[in-house]
Amino acid sequence: MSSPLQRRPHLRRRFRFAATAAGLALAAQALAACGSTEVDGAGDKVDGGVITYAHVQEPPCIFGGWIQQAYISRQVLDGLVTQDEDGSVKPWLATEWEISGDGLTYTFTLKDGVEFTDGTPLDAEAVAYNFEQFENTDLNGTAKVSIDPYYKKARAIDATHVEISLNKPYPQFLTLITQGYFGIQSPTALKTRTKEENCEQPIGSGAFTVEEWKKGEEVIFKKNPDYTSWPSTAKHEGPAYVDELHWKFVADGVSRYASLTTGQTDVIYEVPTVNWKEAEQRFDTTIRYITPGKPVSFFINTQQGVFTDKLVRQAFAHGADRKGAVETGFHGVIPYEGNPSVSQSTPDYNDKAADAYPFDQDRANELLDEAGWTERNDDGVRTKDGKTLSAKLVYGAGFIFTSEGATILQALQEQWKEIGFDVKLIPATMAELWGGKFSDPSTYDAMPSYWTSPSPAILWIVWRPSTEALPNFNNRSLYDNEELSKVIQAANSEQDPAKATALYEQAQQIIQDDAAGIGLYTQNTTMAVADNLKDVWVEKSQGEPIFSDAYFVE
Repeated sequence: MSSPLQRRPHLRRRFRFAATAAGLALAAQALAACGSTEVDGAGDKVDGGVITYAHVQEPPCIFGGWIQQAYISRQVLDGLVTQDEDGSVKPWLATEWEISGDGLTYTFTLKDGVEFTDGTPLDAEAVAYNFEQFENTDLNGTAKVSIDPYYKKARAIDATHVEISLNKPYPQFLTLITQGYFGIQSPTALKTRTKEENCEQPIGSGAFTVEEWKKGEEVIFKKNPDYTSWPSTAKHEGPAYVDELHWKFVADGVSRYASLTTGQTDVIYEVPTVNWKEAEQRFDTTIRYITPGKPVSFFINTQQGVFTDKLVRQAFAHGADRKGAVETGFHGVIPYEGNPSVSQSTPDYNDKAADAYPFDQDRANELLDEAGWTERNDDGVRTKDGKTLSAKLVYGAGFIFTSEGATILQALQEQWKEIGFDVKLIPATMAELWGGKFSDPSTYDAMPSYWTSPSPAILWIVWRPSTEALPNFNNRSLYDNEELSKVIQAANSEQDPAKATALYEQAQQIIQDDAAGIGLYTQNTTMAVADNLKDVWVEKSQGEPIFSDAYFVE
């Protein structure tokens, strides 16, 4: 269908941000065109222009270990390899690679002559330097945990060949390094500039460069006219078609969607689910992608509080209609996910584990009675030995949970109350959640979160036991299960795909049987695109929006 939006590509329009009671009023620039060619069935293709994109969250850095940082750094930094739609790993900076028979050595052949935008060579020394930084510094924590403890070292063989050695076989390695966290940066920039300078304007070899970061408003990207290192999955070969990309931060969903319908933006991320059906009818291009990895699910504190008892954890899982709440709260757009370990789009997903703990309050009451929570106080809350069945549920407000997601938690809170739980919803800011306020196990009983990853090896990152010598701060369930650890490690190093699948499925079943986590819904990329902008797409491994192939038509 065509959009009612009418645009004039030869005019540049300017808007400015203003705060209103309804949220942010988006400011944008319409595109400025400098030429056009005919595109079959789509009008005349415009050379140049400015894409105005409305995103949700502003990251603390333009690269780093959060998915929102991977989304934005993908515009600037190229990776060694990329992932195709069928899940296969394809060339990018590396044109080909060889894996030794023992699975311990990966030798990559690099494109010759690629340069970073500071003019320095993107050669084998640069790639080796980046991987050493991933492992041995705080350059990118997610890159580090994605290859720990398997990564050993990287070295340049010559200018176009780099060798990466592992401590033990890790067949998931290639898939994991397709993630945006593994974007290659200029070693010269990393060595000679301050941490803040690299944070705000990382130097890569990508299709765009960072022109300016207006904190609280937008990042302005400029086209890299000398771009030569597009991935094999790109829709065209050559530099970006557009001149600029304005990546605006618009937290309010109403304002974000309105900006697209009024022509102030060309693309928006995270379409409010209440507007999704309308967006599908109104715009030719809408994208809905289920992100692989750990879904939005509840970590359950197994070390302190009421959830140290498996029966209570199981009762909590049975006690609320999670599926119904998700379907209602998200208007049928975001899928329910019963598997707390990995999302349904993740390879080696265990669909049987996803069916555990259906909504059954009778069964929940039986389990709580069995656990000794047989009395109730005047408020209807169950008690045992003078203690109440209370649980502190801490959630990321505004950056993990939107207002729609918070409404779902409120609905679940009421249902848990019916079986005798006093669930206290505690909203936390990003600074509070990641700054350590809730790192002490005594500060929470449940904590919902997600972690995107294209590999079932996410199980090791999230569920690896935490020890004093090797703490795992990602395991917010504090779940220490040696059998689970052995199964995941065996899966990670198993070179027979069928055997690896069986082991990954077994690991998911262990987590589910013990109710160490409780599923809720999938993490998603949803986007809507104005009809005069073509070839916007999302990258496979994490759902990152790609603008280097996009162009306007008139």
